[in-house]
Amino acid sequence: MIPRTATTGAPHPDAVAFVRFCYQRRRVGWPELYDEMCAVAGRGLYRGLSTDDLGGIGVGFSLFDMPALASHAAQVVAEEVALRRPVSVVIAPAPMTASPADVAATDSVPPERASRPAADERSFDVPVRLVLASSGV
Repeated sequence: MIPRTATTGAPHPDAVAFVRFCYQRRRVGWPELYDEMCAVAGRGLYRGLSTDDLGGIGVGFSLFDMPALASHAAQVVAEEVALRRPVSVVIAPAPMTASPADVAATDSVPPERASRPAADERSFDVPVRLVLASSGV
């Protein structure tokens, strides 16, 4: 038997989907994620695939396959954590590229409503832009 100690290229898309499925079931890191993958494979919970079926797409559970599996798992965990990273929305003034009259002319308010605002309603012609910024977490 020839040991495989590193990944041999891009993982099979189904192999990545399997690791992602297991991570979403239990949001844990390595080696607990390995335990979850073994449990899922042993019960055929991922699309009914067994450990032999998963071995065909590059998900091996032997000692020699562990470095490649750990690499795939680290990649998936990093992607999932990045997707859950909180962001904050910042409302900032937009640079003035048009006059306030031009901005009002292109507003999407129906003409019948724009001509007669309600007594308690005030409108402002202030261009703004929304910016997604990292919340620092």
